[in-house]
Amino acid sequence: MTAAPPERTPLRPARADLRLVLGLVLIAASVAGVWLVVTASRQTEPVFATVRTLVPGDPITAADVRAVEVGLGQVAGAYLGADDLTEGLIATRTVGEGELLARDAVGPDSAIRTTHVVVRSSVDVPASVGTGSTVEVWSAPLLEPGRYDVPRILLADAIVVSVEHDDSAIGAAGATLEIIITRSDVAATLAAMADGAAISVVPVAGSSR
Repeated sequence: MTAAPPERTPLRPARADLRLVLGLVLIAASVAGVWLVVTASRQTEPVFATVRTLVPGDPITAADVRAVEVGLGQVAGAYLGADDLTEGLIATRTVGEGELLARDAVGPDSAIRTTHVVVRSSVDVPASVGTGSTVEVWSAPLLEPGRYDVPRILLADAIVVSVEHDDSAIGAAGATLEIIITRSDVAATLAAMADGAAISVVPVAGSSR
């Protein structure tokens, strides 16, 4: 009798081996990606947070900020770090107490064109209006003693520095506010006050502390 030829083991297709390799590569890449994300989230670096509300024009010194360790990842460069607090920096917009100090919120003292004025509001302002709030200043021109014209907006976006409420029993309660306005609005503001206009300060919706 002639011996039967040995059975041949079927070869696995090369395509199946390629799929296996690709699958292993994808799994490894996924694991590495998760590891990198977790590692990055654990890394922190010191940046500055404010210890009080800063308004435009406020000088920024070491007494106004504190260093905090925060994991910011790729956006870390958008905030001031320990080596970035140089002399002559001022706030260019309102930064609330406890907020991280962003680079776009500061600049040299030549970067801002504003000034402070004090106005007397003929009506009181809500208790929610305080340092950093944005307010509108309305003016009703004086026509004759005791009679005023229709109120109109004098300043659309003044920023409050401080508020002093007048709760005197004599006359209507009002408030005195120190506000920040652009230099181009100074002349109109002073003229309205000098002409005896009735000034009213009202908060802009959503801008209170």
